[in-house]
Amino acid sequence: MTIVTSDLPASTPLATGDALELVGVTRAFGALRAIEDVSFTVAAGERRAVIGANGAGKTTLFNVITGDFPASAGRVHFFGEDITEVPAYDRIRMGLRRTYQSSLLFRDLTVWDNLFLAVRGVARGRFDFRRPRASHPSRVATDELLERVRLQPVAQRPVSSLSHGQQRQLEIGMALAGAPRLILFDEPAAGLSPGERRELVALLGALPDHMGFILIEHDLDIALRVVEQVTVMHNGRVLKHGTPHQIENDGEVAAIYMGGGRHA
Repeated sequence: MTIVTSDLPASTPLATGDALELVGVTRAFGALRAIEDVSFTVAAGERRAVIGANGAGKTTLFNVITGDFPASAGRVHFFGEDITEVPAYDRIRMGLRRTYQSSLLFRDLTVWDNLFLAVRGVARGRFDFRRPRASHPSRVATDELLERVRLQPVAQRPVSSLSHGQQRQLEIGMALAGAPRLILFDEPAAGLSPGERRELVALLGALPDHMGFILIEHDLDIALRVVEQVTVMHNGRVLKHGTPHQIENDGEVAAIYMGGGRHA
């Protein structure tokens, strides 16, 4: 299967190596520093989890990476380019995607229409409101996304009629539109049933090897199964990094985040 890609800005570097580099990133809200002096790198194609207790700064970190919040200090580099001052919409065009804790879907439109709008939003000619023919690349890409996220049976149903798990699948499909080079998933398993969680693990595991992602997830049974590296945050700072095995067996992490159990 081939997903039709969008056109990247001419200035976007295509070099391999580090997909993301954070250097001393801080975000303050008045006197409160939600994240402080966060530095780490994510290699191209790497799958990483960011875990920590509520209030550790995980979602704020995502908001700074994607440009939803400007960094108060520090620099953000994406595939070698400094994007610290780049608007959020241009970061999307460069191949950075994300999902949110709360669904941001067009609930009165169909599943297919939501995916189609995501595809058109990152494609050349996205402001052309003429409905393309069946053979148009955007329609082909939409059908391919439907297959990838296993939503063909509900393609023509309104989003409002979907289960919570199906809406999460749709959000992932929308994040896959175009040519994502790094995707940030913010608690994709929140509120899912056991069966939906298994479907999520299968979906994340089936992503192409070159497509890296960073995952915020409280359910470590999911997070540690689908990533290669884990970053632990505490009080807005990076506490430590490690492999899933190292983090799962770390006494300090268990004491602070899991209480000796398996959930952060």
